[in-house]
Amino acid sequence: MKNELCSKLGIDFPLFAFTHCRDVVAEVTNAGGFGVLGAVGLTPETLEIQLNWIDEKVKGKPYGVDLLIPQRMEGREEQISDAELRERIPPEHKKFIEDLMRRHQIDPSDLWDGRYDDRDSSVMRPDGAKKMLEVAFRHPIKMFVNALGVPPAEIIEEAHRRGMLVGALTGSRRHAVKHAEAGVDVLVAAGGEAGGHCGEIATIVLVPEVLDAIKDYANMHVLAAGGISTGRQMAACMAMGASGVWCGSVWLTTTEAETTPTVKEKMLKATSANTVRSRSRTGKPTRQLQSAWSDAWSSKGAPEPLEMPLQGILTRPAMVRVDKLAEGGHEGAKEIASYFVGQTVGLMNEEKSCRSVVYEFMQDYAEAVERLSNALAD
Repeated sequence: MKNELCSKLGIDFPLFAFTHCRDVVAEVTNAGGFGVLGAVGLTPETLEIQLNWIDEKVKGKPYGVDLLIPQRMEGREEQISDAELRERIPPEHKKFIEDLMRRHQIDPSDLWDGRYDDRDSSVMRPDGAKKMLEVAFRHPIKMFVNALGVPPAEIIEEAHRRGMLVGALTGSRRHAVKHAEAGVDVLVAAGGEAGGHCGEIATIVLVPEVLDAIKDYANMHVLAAGGISTGRQMAACMAMGASGVWCGSVWLTTTEAETTPTVKEKMLKATSANTVRSRSRTGKPTRQLQSAWSDAWSSKGAPEPLEMPLQGILTRPAMVRVDKLAEGGHEGAKEIASYFVGQTVGLMNEEKSCRSVVYEFMQDYAEAVERLSNALAD
């Protein structure tokens, strides 16, 4: 495509695939798009393994890494372990989850013994993120993206020194200006339709707002995100001035995805009305499949979700346990099982390969552009 951002990154098509699955990163990159590995669930050691694998598969083609470095979270400036953070979780929150599990015939007695959660929230704090990026910078990545808040200044400076672009997710005009002033190169304008962490403003409103907000800043690009899973939606966003699109949900029903079979089946059957925006998984608003889990947390008498990362530390063991039981056919676990996904899940009705999704995007985009061109008078 004739596209400045494609030229900067050395890609054929400005379709950016955010995913926690290395297979999706490699497949999308090799098909001409740009895969971005979400690394928040990894450690420096496991990130090294994942990136070595991707390097081997993409043979020099460009890809990126995404981290979650929020500006506000419990213990952000402290040298504190997850074990110490667990001690800050109120007993009533644990009891709420235990009662929810029992109502669905799941024994919660071993939830808190550590076997169901091997994540480390320290990678979300500046010092931990720095260790992750030391690993990432040893690999030929072309873009670093921060998923929450303005990337730390020293990270932006180091990435630029290495010739990398820096991206950041934004959900409002105000956030866009903060990113621009910090020197971010690529803004991912994520509308409220998006899966995972998202704001409240719809994509079709947010994209032109962000573009207007940064019009006086040179060499910046905007990627549209939120509810996008087709080439015609991509064409609409690029008609508004976006340089490409950032998609996460559409990969969750591909053959390569990390999604569990239970959740994938739910997604394939879901409509766009079957998602909710809730703080019940991470402590910050995330869009996810509606399930017995989100219903319980929105019910009368439910405790207020904790701040990040406490809510994630609290809830991950239960959700890991649920996924394991659901795969064994446990009906109660299937009712609770959920995952982050956007409203575009209603368009995700068939399991496909990542390459098929990319090629369908390309064809659908071309047809949409042709329709627009034909609508112009001679």
